[in-house]
Amino acid sequence: MLKSFSNQAVVVLLKLLALLPYRLLVAIGYGLGFIAARIPSDRNRVVKTNLHLCFPSLSPTEIDDLAKEHWRLLGRSLVEKSIIWCGSSKQLSNMIEVKSAVDLSSRKPRILVNMHFTGIEGSIILSALSKTKHWPRTSGFFQRMKNPFFNKRIVEWRNRFGGNSIDRQGNAKAIIREIRNGDFIIIAPDLDLGLKDSEFVPFFGIQTNTITTISRLAKITGADVCLMTTTLKADESGYLCKIGKPLENFPGADPKSDTARLNQCFEEEIRLRPAEYYWVHKRFKNRPDNDPSPYNPSI
Repeated sequence: MLKSFSNQAVVVLLKLLALLPYRLLVAIGYGLGFIAARIPSDRNRVVKTNLHLCFPSLSPTEIDDLAKEHWRLLGRSLVEKSIIWCGSSKQLSNMIEVKSAVDLSSRKPRILVNMHFTGIEGSIILSALSKTKHWPRTSGFFQRMKNPFFNKRIVEWRNRFGGNSIDRQGNAKAIIREIRNGDFIIIAPDLDLGLKDSEFVPFFGIQTNTITTISRLAKITGADVCLMTTTLKADESGYLCKIGKPLENFPGADPKSDTARLNQCFEEEIRLRPAEYYWVHKRFKNRPDNDPSPYNPSI
């Protein structure tokens, strides 16, 4: 009973936050991020560990400043989930601008490769604008949540404009069908999702466990692969969703080389705006040869 009440209370809170003026919502998010950055926690340690690993030339003070800025932006993005999950298409279009180097209405088989910036779910804007822009529907993998209530709710919220969330577990045929049909397929492969269908390839000079899904899907379907980023505008008034031209000669000779190439593309983007990357994820938790995790407090 208590858990059910808590779940419903969170839904009500999200819907109320979505009604607030956008500037006020952003201010609340920045305040939450300011507080979170200064409370000792496991995730705070993860953020600083990741930053130390990826930017070894930075001083402890510089790492601390970068971590605080990351939390500031992460706090903002968390309260903006109220709009992403519960807001109207007009709210989304006001928050996120889309610029594409390819014709999104062409229905050419295409995989849009996203990465985990704080504004990653800005990709839902493609679904929100699909009817007015005459774009195909948006499909993408989702990772099951431990909470069944929110697992169901978030899938419903993501699909409310006609999108199609596909369970990551065992649904390769469904995603291949969507690609061949010319629907938007958005995949973010920059998480450590376990050793299955993955390879250790460089990321910030570190051998990093990375899924090879993009290369294999592109090979099977003949789809173009385009990078897609959703990042904060310079004046912090909203987000810019950019879709690039198809990567040349992709896929290449083998999935491991292709995956390494994508990681280098991600790294180049992250270096342009390091505070915006999703550093709270344990990106390096699986290590080659079963070496210890850098997140182990004893390391």
